Amino acid sequence: MSDDNRFLKAIRSKTKSLESEMSFFDHLEVLRWHLIRAALAVVVFAGVAFYYFQSIWQNIIMGPKNGDFFTYRMLCKLGVLLNNNGLCVTSIPGKIINTEMAGQFSIQINSSIMLGIIFGFPYLLWEIWRFVKPALKEKEQKATSGFVFFSSTLFIAGILFGYYVVSPLSIHFLTNYQISPDIQNTFTIDSYLTSVATLTLVSGLVFQLPIVVFILATLGILTPKFMREKRRFAIIIIMVIAMLVTPTPDPTTMLVVSAPLFGLYELSISVAARVQKRKLKKEQEFMNS
Repeated sequence: MSDDNRFLKAIRSKTKSLESEMSFFDHLEVLRWHLIRAALAVVVFAGVAFYYFQSIWQNIIMGPKNGDFFTYRMLCKLGVLLNNNGLCVTSIPGKIINTEMAGQFSIQINSSIMLGIIFGFPYLLWEIWRFVKPALKEKEQKATSGFVFFSSTLFIAGILFGYYVVSPLSIHFLTNYQISPDIQNTFTIDSYLTSVATLTLVSGLVFQLPIVVFILATLGILTPKFMREKRRFAIIIIMVIAMLVTPTPDPTTMLVVSAPLFGLYELSISVAARVQKRKLKKEQEFMNS
């Protein structure tokens, strides 16, 4: 009987192991289809961008290189109000060239993919949310129901900030910077596109700070008290991030970039405080029940 019992237990243990393995692979299969749909969305957006590329190239991608760009016009108006002609930007020096035979075609492909990722980012978040949602409890689903909306909103705000503030200020500084009048600034198209894309996308990701803080606060890793106590260190880190995001030693540009990051940090403290308040309320209700 003891041998039979051991045999039956071994069978049950093997069966449970197989069931757990099947469940794991089932989850991988579900995740695979979520990622495939997200990738298809990126491909569709990239295809649309490729089709309308000429208009996108002239009006959007090359926008920060044109002297009549929105940011430069606003700086000129600000210069008039402050009686400071130095703020006005009317032209961006430097010549952009292509040095590779397939360079312009590669630029069109890469730019279309980049735009596809930007426009498809909210849908990617939605697919991730759909994958995670079944594993959450009903209260957790309600608490995180606005994840896609808020994360997408912050991402779009970061993209706009990077495109209209960080990119033009950095391009204006770099194209005007000279160590000698004998050296003329001539840039490759790859260098220009990489700068605009990096500054824009990094700004969009940096604006996800409140979402990251919300997740860490929910897991109990971060608290509002800790964030308030470490505010001075956060200021230093934000200045370093601003320095990395804007590859310029211009203090004005760094301050313009760091200002919204300070605001994001304070917003993140409020988010952490709200999460902690919700946790304390649940604990109190549990103790009273």
